[in-house]
Amino acid sequence: MIKEFASPSSYVQGKGVLFKSDPYLKGFGKKPLLVTGETVYEIVGQKFENYLKENGYDVDLVKFNGESSTNEINRISEIGKKDGVTAIYGLGGGKTSDSAKAIADNLNLPVVIMPTLASTDAPCSRLSVIYTDDGSFDHYRFYTHNPDLVLVDSQVIANAPAKLLIAGIADALATNVEAQAVAQAGADTMLNEKQTLVGNAIAQKCEETLFKYAHLAVADVKKNIVSAALEKIIEANTLMSGLGFESGGLSGAHAIHDGLTTLEETHDLTHGQKVAYGTLTQLMLEGADQERYNKYFKLILSLGLPTTLDDLHLADASDEELLSAAKAACSENDTIDRLPFKVEPDDVAQAFRAVDSYTKDYLAAHK
Repeated sequence: MIKEFASPSSYVQGKGVLFKSDPYLKGFGKKPLLVTGETVYEIVGQKFENYLKENGYDVDLVKFNGESSTNEINRISEIGKKDGVTAIYGLGGGKTSDSAKAIADNLNLPVVIMPTLASTDAPCSRLSVIYTDDGSFDHYRFYTHNPDLVLVDSQVIANAPAKLLIAGIADALATNVEAQAVAQAGADTMLNEKQTLVGNAIAQKCEETLFKYAHLAVADVKKNIVSAALEKIIEANTLMSGLGFESGGLSGAHAIHDGLTTLEETHDLTHGQKVAYGTLTQLMLEGADQERYNKYFKLILSLGLPTTLDDLHLADASDEELLSAAKAACSENDTIDRLPFKVEPDDVAQAFRAVDSYTKDYLAAHK
């Protein structure tokens, strides 16, 4: 049995660190390809570009179109190759991070991930989620090493909408649920090896932190406050969840998320919103008792995350549509087979309905 643990070479987090970053960045050369979206550029990217130029960097700026698709990754890779850049900087959300990692891999260059949101656990991992051009899940792309540096400016995160921090909490909440299922199954992690004790322990610490500090951090981010609670949740959403999902493993919740992306009605929901429903669906598949189910359900509900099919914009979804999403969740290219029991598409479709039914009964009883 071979076990493996993976992490970025360095992780740096703090208030204002983006504009104190030259000591961390200069080792990667002075001609970076800065990949960032239009909105992020307006909010923080232009100021960061100016900071880099003031410190002697020849910045090659490329605007990201918003989708981590093979076509977009190849488009930007060609620009980087032509311009002879020395490193790739990904400044933005999860899809920007995933694209930056893929571009760096294509060009065999260092990659620095600079998340502007704590909305996913993408920044620290050695994989990317690749989507089609229209936003449906396509495949996971794996690399031989994690990012060279993850640089997280807590003030930038605090200035982002609270709903995106909540989405990151939802994504991170799946980490331990999935990692414990992988451990029980003796299945492989996302590194295609077995769990280390450290990988499992980080997943547990991630969950513990979320339950202790989630609501405190959400209250603070609504007022753009960088508090101790927010710093802890940023670390849980980004570092702990990133290490925990990769070295602890994915199983049901994220596979169910991937299945839900095949239904067009869900496309305007965040990754974390769909993962939240995936976590509840996994717990239903596991046959979790009411006490265990409610532990996660009450936090998800209290954060305003999806707990009904209506919340997913699927109130009118037919059995056939839910079964089609369930079939996608059970794809051999996904991770539902890392649960400690066999799952059929109809089991997932029934669990979709079971989550919806429980929530409606719970809300009716707690009016």
